[in-house]
Amino acid sequence: MLPDTNAQLISAESPQEYFQEALLEAVSRHQLPTCHETTLYLSNLLTAFVQTERLFAQSEQGSTLKPLAEIYAQALDAPSINERDRSLRHLGDVALFISGLFPQSLGRSLVDIDYYISMGGGAYGFLADSGRMCRSSSVFKTIFHELSDRFSAFVDILAEVGDNTNLRNDSDVLRLYEIWLCSGSKNAADKLHKLGIQPVSVDRLTH
Repeated sequence: MLPDTNAQLISAESPQEYFQEALLEAVSRHQLPTCHETTLYLSNLLTAFVQTERLFAQSEQGSTLKPLAEIYAQALDAPSINERDRSLRHLGDVALFISGLFPQSLGRSLVDIDYYISMGGGAYGFLADSGRMCRSSSVFKTIFHELSDRFSAFVDILAEVGDNTNLRNDSDVLRLYEIWLCSGSKNAADKLHKLGIQPVSVDRLTH
């Protein structure tokens, strides 16, 4: 779900193309050496996660933002290598998205942004060093190496993209979730419940 203002901004091009252009501009300003495939990966990530059903996990109780520790446990218990890699990739993607666009949501929790950077960078690093990943795609190996080695820098890149595209400022479901995480607002929680979202505190990440 894209905020209305963003929908107007990108009416002449696809969300993926819009984010790709914003990312290239941010990377250039930061003078961050980045391969084209990595910026393409990040534009796909932003395009996917602004559709909140791709970010929130579905359960019988509704939709929740799954804690990183739970995603990591899911990877450890995965019945196959493919499922393990998918879980680790999702862990890295969620950690990068939240720490880049919603770092304030971590300020009142027991978990800080360093935890997200460590978990996300570690997940991408494991995928980059995986022998199987090397055999399946040298492009993905390069992407995950870059995301792992420069995770903090890419957090800054996403933060700038968020500022320049209003991703963090519009009253969409992600903004409501951030308000609830930061303040515990009952009003925000009630609105999330009406949308079928079950807010879960990131404090659970340490359990």
